[in-house]
Amino acid sequence: MVRSTGDPPHVDFEIFEPQHESDVPPGTVTRAKAACLCCGMVLPPERVRAQLAAQHGGAEVLFDDHGKRNGGAWLLAVVLLKPGEQGRHYRLPMERDYVAIYKAMRRLEGITTVMLSGDLQPVPNEPTPAGGGSGAGRAFSVQKYGMMTFGDLFTARQKLALVTLVKKLNISDAAPDVAPVVALAIGRCAEQTSSLVRWRTTVEAVAGTFGRQALPMMWDFAEIIPTGNDASNFAAAVEWVAEVLELQGSSISQVGQIQQADACEAPLPDTAVDVWFTDPPYYDAVPYADLADFFFVWLKRSLPGELILRDPFDPGNPLTPKIREIVQDETKRVDGRPKDRAFFEEMMARAFTEGRRVLKEDGIGSVVFAHKTTEGWEALLSGMIAGEWVITGSWPIATERPGRLRSQESAALATSVHLICRPRSDDASVGDWGEVLRALPQRVGEWIERLQSEGVRGADLVFACIGPALEIFSSYERVETPDGRQVKLPEFLEKVWEVVGRAALEQILGTAEATARHGAAGAMEEDARFTALFLWTLQSTNVEATNNGGDTSEEDVAEEGDEEDAVPRLRQGGFSLIFDIVRRFAQPLGIHLEQWEGRIIETKKGVVRLLPIVERARQLFGKEGVQAVADLWEQHPERTAQLQLFADAEEAIGNRKGGGRDSRKKLGTTVAHETFTVRREMTTLDRVHSAMLFQASGQTNALRALLAAEQERGVSFLRLANALSALYPRTSEEKRLVDAMLLAIPKT
Repeated sequence: MVRSTGDPPHVDFEIFEPQHESDVPPGTVTRAKAACLCCGMVLPPERVRAQLAAQHGGAEVLFDDHGKRNGGAWLLAVVLLKPGEQGRHYRLPMERDYVAIYKAMRRLEGITTVMLSGDLQPVPNEPTPAGGGSGAGRAFSVQKYGMMTFGDLFTARQKLALVTLVKKLNISDAAPDVAPVVALAIGRCAEQTSSLVRWRTTVEAVAGTFGRQALPMMWDFAEIIPTGNDASNFAAAVEWVAEVLELQGSSISQVGQIQQADACEAPLPDTAVDVWFTDPPYYDAVPYADLADFFFVWLKRSLPGELILRDPFDPGNPLTPKIREIVQDETKRVDGRPKDRAFFEEMMARAFTEGRRVLKEDGIGSVVFAHKTTEGWEALLSGMIAGEWVITGSWPIATERPGRLRSQESAALATSVHLICRPRSDDASVGDWGEVLRALPQRVGEWIERLQSEGVRGADLVFACIGPALEIFSSYERVETPDGRQVKLPEFLEKVWEVVGRAALEQILGTAEATARHGAAGAMEEDARFTALFLWTLQSTNVEATNNGGDTSEEDVAEEGDEEDAVPRLRQGGFSLIFDIVRRFAQPLGIHLEQWEGRIIETKKGVVRLLPIVERARQLFGKEGVQAVADLWEQHPERTAQLQLFADAEEAIGNRKGGGRDSRKKLGTTVAHETFTVRREMTTLDRVHSAMLFQASGQTNALRALLAAEQERGVSFLRLANALSALYPRTSEEKRLVDAMLLAIPKT
């Protein structure tokens, strides 16, 4: 920021190569709150949105009548490739860069006056998704910033490039089977050339619009050249499409048939097919139709007259079909009714009933699902059971890229579960609830062992166990208790989670932990069982679980530019799981989450964060920290072990002045017990964390004293420490500390 005498302040940019992370100042926008570089004033989200809405998102540069920039988007830097030199080079923008933008805007004005076939405007003017709500619609925030049409998602130069590509295709003499391929390439090019793309700093390349299944606000974006031989442009898009055709063409032996139809009204006769395969909507997770519109608007213009590019159920709809889409999105209504959970379950039941109708009696059904909340699974499975299907198997297949943005946030699923099912017999009997419960542990145990042997871990394993467990439940017309009450699916799934949780604890900590709710002798305390189960659930299938306290790269967090109601980014450290998953495990195992809030977990907006040990230091040791308690351990390990979490974070080890090392050495046992404010005796987990913190701070003598005291106390400390060593992600700081601490335990 530069301030000249008598003139208003202005901002100048410079390009430099930081040597340390601290060299880079913090950003100016956080959750739609923008800080002024000149005065430091923070604009609230309402003002930020209002200003950007007036500019249809703010991605365009504003010029005066003489072609001089006077507002709007600001070029920060220009990326260059130099012949004979490796890597990217950067320079500050020049006047000629803005001249190029101005000329593109003038050129675009001349092109967009000519309508395309079917009275389509060259630049997509179809409306963007309104977004909002608690369902799938929460993925969209662009309309809040004035991007009301799909054309608003692109800059003038981007629109000019895409409109030109569409025009070239329309006037070409491309063969009928070639034009769709080129149209797909144009769509891929559009995904790489919108104002919502990110610049990936670690690899110095552009990342596409859809880092996740959403259209969020992007504060800083990259604008690439769509021509030439560089990556991410139209030529690269053609190569991607051609590669897919080459790979798939060699494996396709017969020409298939496709038809746009409603899954609840299949255009097939009864018992017509051997296999009924579906990858249905994922409840409230992915708004497929709205996302497809991004590509659909360019396909319509690339392939004018293509009959499949229309809504057969609503001729007035210029976008993809929405009315009959089965999705949990309460921003949409059908006949005045919101698309809520009841709507989703009802329509799923109709679709599965229709699938059973067209399937042969000895046919097989396969349903692909990947949702990480039990609400989504319950909604899907309720529809399947109501459609009279029996789930006979459940196979997790790795379908997700481990390094994708979504996997950086929490324990995102690495697999899609393929549920294998068959039509339920018309003469199915009524099941006994007691018999179902007795059969459940053996069935789940067998599948846990089998899945683990094949590398399936964590939440993937839990959801993959649902299928085999449901074979017991879904094979009956209904399941009843001895008093005749019908057992509903949610009650059964609660038992499945309980059985899986107990089996996991038995593997991790021993048989006593699986029955700890009933007061088993020698069972670990509640916080240890919860932490172990949390980390076990966090494990990833065949890939290392992500430690959110590690080096999360800039591009992994830059995309979330928006809302207060968005899932919080978890850069503050620790490990995270969706609250729904945590609750489902904790309740049946007698774990009271509210007791551990602020002690080992933190819950915000549907996400539970397991606190890293660095955040527990003040809780365990008070404001004077590790050193003070380390001195006590060195002097009186036999009594210090009985201390003592502080009543609150402001309680210190004594309220004495000049709390240096010398004054701490004067503390005797009596003084220590007078000045400590005891909340409760340390649990085994507290003591393991204390040892890890001693290890981290180099308090060797205190660590030895603590470990010696634990060896006299019993085996719980070592048992828990070894379990945590096996559960912490391999690259995490916690894993490094607990392993180093274990090496310090004297051999007996």
